[in-house]
Amino acid sequence: MKAILIQNPGKNSSLCIEERSRPEPNGSEILVRIRATAVNRADLLQRSGNYPPPEGASDIPGLEMGGVVEEVGAHVTKWKKGDRVFGLLPGGGYAQYCTLHESLAMAVPSQMSFAEAAAIPETFLTAFQALYWLANVQEKETVLIHAGGSGVGTAAIQLCRHLSDAHIITTAGQEYKLKTAKKLGADLAYNYKTRDYAEEITRELGSAPVDVIVDFIGKPYWHKNMEILAMDGRVVYLSFLGGHAVEDMSLIPILRKRLSIMGSTLRNRPERYKIALVRAFTVQALSLFDAGILQPVIDSTFDWHHAEKAHQRMRENKNTGKIVLEVM
Repeated sequence: MKAILIQNPGKNSSLCIEERSRPEPNGSEILVRIRATAVNRADLLQRSGNYPPPEGASDIPGLEMGGVVEEVGAHVTKWKKGDRVFGLLPGGGYAQYCTLHESLAMAVPSQMSFAEAAAIPETFLTAFQALYWLANVQEKETVLIHAGGSGVGTAAIQLCRHLSDAHIITTAGQEYKLKTAKKLGADLAYNYKTRDYAEEITRELGSAPVDVIVDFIGKPYWHKNMEILAMDGRVVYLSFLGGHAVEDMSLIPILRKRLSIMGSTLRNRPERYKIALVRAFTVQALSLFDAGILQPVIDSTFDWHHAEKAHQRMRENKNTGKIVLEVM
């Protein structure tokens, strides 16, 4: 099969399409002919040498896919050849074929393309895990989602709106991203480049009104996050794109407000954890895609031969939502 490989991981990395052996499914796995995959920030980090695949995972980048079942293992009961599926991967999405446990695959909604399906798994499952498994968002709580124009951000806004009817606040650095966030269900949206979001939130909602924060930025937002969190507030850190070493950090707000500070990645979670997460997501959210209530936000679609251009678009933070690669 053909696959996109990372050449010279590090500052001068590049992508190239080469031949690789087609994977073989074990008893509980399915073999999928991939039709589309999607770009994630983790792919860029893997290229730079800062996010290697978990032990036993493919070194081929790509954390999600949509495609057609080509073959099933001897013990598979949920799928048959020809079924349209999409799913979460620890790696291997930038290829013509992949294998995954049958319980990590989900059925592509009937009216959805492979490109749309491939844009769901990593972002929506990451957001679902952060909001409901870690932060335990409750009905009508106030949730602040940083990077509201990102793939995970656009997913988190929709989940908060339709699963918990939360009061949603978001931040982003471009007005067009804020416009998309509000269209998806954000009640308040602030451009962090031109406005102090903590001051604006306090002015609008009062002192320390935020129950849950989902943050990808880290260092620049720490002090403001601590300021606006309510009693028993929760923060889930999914990345630290703005840096990780916080200056003049005080633990006093954590004790005084009984705050919970959490961090999580999804890629290196055990398979059993991911299976349970997919099962919960399927029960609580998957039907909402069929109904058109939830939808992946697709920024752009590239032929996978132009993956380098797709990566550059994400590197420059130009995307709103997901960048998809169509696999030929």
